[in-house]
Amino acid sequence: MALLNTILQATNFRTHFLRTIVPSVGLAYGIQAAVAIPSIIFQTERFYDLSGSLTYLSCTALSLYLPVVRARSAARAAGHALPPWPSILASIAGAGSPTAWNWRQVVLSAAVSLWAARLGTFLFARISADGRDSRFDRIRGRPAAFAAAFAAQATWVSLCLLPVLAVNAIPATALAKLPALMATDALGLALYGGGLAFEGVADAQKSRWVKERKEEKHSEEFLTRGLWSKSRHPNYFGESTLWTGIATAAAGVMMSNVGQAGMGFAGGPAGKMGALVMAGVSPAFVTFLLLKASRLVRLASSLTDIDCRSLVCL
Repeated sequence: MALLNTILQATNFRTHFLRTIVPSVGLAYGIQAAVAIPSIIFQTERFYDLSGSLTYLSCTALSLYLPVVRARSAARAAGHALPPWPSILASIAGAGSPTAWNWRQVVLSAAVSLWAARLGTFLFARISADGRDSRFDRIRGRPAAFAAAFAAQATWVSLCLLPVLAVNAIPATALAKLPALMATDALGLALYGGGLAFEGVADAQKSRWVKERKEEKHSEEFLTRGLWSKSRHPNYFGESTLWTGIATAAAGVMMSNVGQAGMGFAGGPAGKMGALVMAGVSPAFVTFLLLKASRLVRLASSLTDIDCRSLVCL
């Protein structure tokens, strides 16, 4: 409890935005450091991708619960009754206590969590079956380079999560003043749903193709069936699309007058441009990673079948 109070006091910044962003980013680097140490010692990449998903889930949860933790800590110190923990159902319905979440915070956090859980388990199952990941062949035995991969993953998580962390930093009482449903909400969630489905189907088709190749049911060098006949990397397309959806939904909130005030921004053109940049950095960084970094890795090495949905390919 003393450690928690120390952390809360150290991160008790003037704005809700910094009170949420700083601890969440700190947690990202903390988790990656904790996983990096044994991974470097035993020279294993087995838990690299899984730790990335865990970091997404943990930072998202922290950003949601931090305001309530702070309120309960303050009430405990003052000898007052503790505010109740938020109810997801009450938050979605727009009811509950002043510590409840806004439905947008719940839905965007759930969107990230669903994506992280699906991709993390998919990649972990794949490396468990293969026994190794060829992306790490050149750095597995180099502690500094291996540690840099974990630090890069923490940076990746922080940048991609930035719009969701920003929305979660805005007090739910302020978000309640927004219209029940905005155009950016509908568009963003539609893009997310389509992107997630596209990525999931593409991954399933590739897994089946790889399994059939190992069983010598075919000798094809490249997958050209299903979604892979329409796009060279449909899983990457789905990844970029779903993050664009999350950023679109978040940008609508962050650029509104309510969002600007809730984050402690001025609300003028500069503040709204800053919000747009913070929302856009997520899909822009993901798209750069998928389109540019993966191509550079293939040109510079003999790897032909890598997965760049993590920072190690940089």
